[in-house]
Amino acid sequence: MSLRHALLAVLTAKPMTGYDLVKYFDGSVAFVWSAPHSQIYPELRRMENDGLVEVQVVPRGERAEKRVYSISEAGFEELRDWLVTLAPYQGERDPYRLRSAHFEIGTYDAARRQLQEHVRHYSRALREWEQMIDDVEAHRVSLLRQRLANRPETEHEAIVAFRRLAFRGEAAKARMEIAWAEEGLELLDELEQKGVELWGEKDTASVGRRTEARKARTGRRKAE
Repeated sequence: MSLRHALLAVLTAKPMTGYDLVKYFDGSVAFVWSAPHSQIYPELRRMENDGLVEVQVVPRGERAEKRVYSISEAGFEELRDWLVTLAPYQGERDPYRLRSAHFEIGTYDAARRQLQEHVRHYSRALREWEQMIDDVEAHRVSLLRQRLANRPETEHEAIVAFRRLAFRGEAAKARMEIAWAEEGLELLDELEQKGVELWGEKDTASVGRRTEARKARTGRRKAE
């Protein structure tokens, strides 16, 4: 997936200015495809050059103008082709699992801090996802209301159901991450209670002894 597909998906709801597009993007698509605002406007320009969006310049107040973007026929075909093509699965790049696989090089405290932060992060995310699911089911999401208003009623059930499916997937992912981190915290407690040593703990102790030795030598030289 690319940013342009996410923007095209937003524009299928209705034509909108860049400002409105960013607002709706942040309130919906950004939950599954985040992008900084600094990338959105340049991408819109490229999409315009590629014929994927059409632009209408309309007055804004007495002197200013604003650009209203709408998805073109070519843009719709681009989005549809992307949706009917099997998405390739990317190779994993998971910094959290990479770290956890080598916790023994660090310390119990460091590993525990990382896993506790993992629980906090995904607990916050889970609350957001559950709220989003509730908002979708109650039709409180602005972009969803716009989309429903512009599509036949016979499509409404599917429109809501597919968004609920996507957000439930993210909520399930968050629950899995919380459970994984809590399992890791239990493992740390178990190993530490058994007195299992970590390589990093030994190295930390060695560094501490060398530091104390340097301080002692410095103290003796000053005394002399």
